[in-house]
Amino acid sequence: MKLICLALLLISGITGSRSERYEVLGSAGPVFAVAGEDVLLPCSVKPNISVVDMRVEWFRLDQKYSVHLYEDHEDRNTEQIQSYRGRTELNHQQLQTGNASLRLSAVKVSDEGRYKCFMQSKTWSDDTTVNVKVEAVGSPPMITVDGFDRSGGLHLLCESEGWHPEPDLEWLDSEGVRLSPESTEMHRNTDGFSVKHTVTVHQRDGKIHCRVKVRHHMLETLISSTSNMFASWRTSVIVISVFSVLSVIAGILITVTVQKNSEHKQLQDEKSRIQLGNRGTRGKPTRTRGEHANSTQKHQPARWVGLAVFLL
Repeated sequence: MKLICLALLLISGITGSRSERYEVLGSAGPVFAVAGEDVLLPCSVKPNISVVDMRVEWFRLDQKYSVHLYEDHEDRNTEQIQSYRGRTELNHQQLQTGNASLRLSAVKVSDEGRYKCFMQSKTWSDDTTVNVKVEAVGSPPMITVDGFDRSGGLHLLCESEGWHPEPDLEWLDSEGVRLSPESTEMHRNTDGFSVKHTVTVHQRDGKIHCRVKVRHHMLETLISSTSNMFASWRTSVIVISVFSVLSVIAGILITVTVQKNSEHKQLQDEKSRIQLGNRGTRGKPTRTRGEHANSTQKHQPARWVGLAVFLL
């Protein structure tokens, strides 16, 4: 009986030591990557033993096919997800020390997600999950003047695009006090998020900062709300207004001139028609008084029409 108990204890100890030896570890928290750069997804066996003879597979939890497969001492990526082709790598030398971390190059926004590292031998298997967060740094904020309001304030528009995840945009005055935006627009496309903010500033606000940030990255643009800027913008508004008024006046004059020329041409045509009618009457035989009266009555409306056109 004692021998049986001792054997059971030995088997239990061996099983426990094996399970401890083959523990697969990843990352305790999210792995942050920057779009366009490379990132290393951690995965290893503790304590360090060789996994060269094992099957190592990386795949996404939301995808059917693998991200990277190592089996029988070589990479086998015939069924690899198309978007990962040529961008994944396992260091075969480090497999000898139990390190199966995956290098992912030229990171894309679409690479964000949860990945599983799976290891399997003939008698054992285990896995770990790695959560990848991708950050895309967008274009530098661009500030433009968008007009004046009735109080003399200047409307400033700040816009930037190509961010991921959704960025925060804020306006700050020269003392670092946050300004409340009047309007906010946020759009998303395949390149990431684009954002637009509008704020009204006055001369006393001094230097104005437009700052866009996401997690660990930030871009900022500065503009000075000086009196010269206000004066130059007001001058531009006045010049544009005067030009617009002159354009309207010129348009009206052109329209009136064209209309008068058209009426004058119609009048000349009517005169020519009446003169041709009179010439035709002179060549005809003399009529009786009654016929002449009737003819006069018939042609009278035409003469009145010609006179009316002439007066117009």
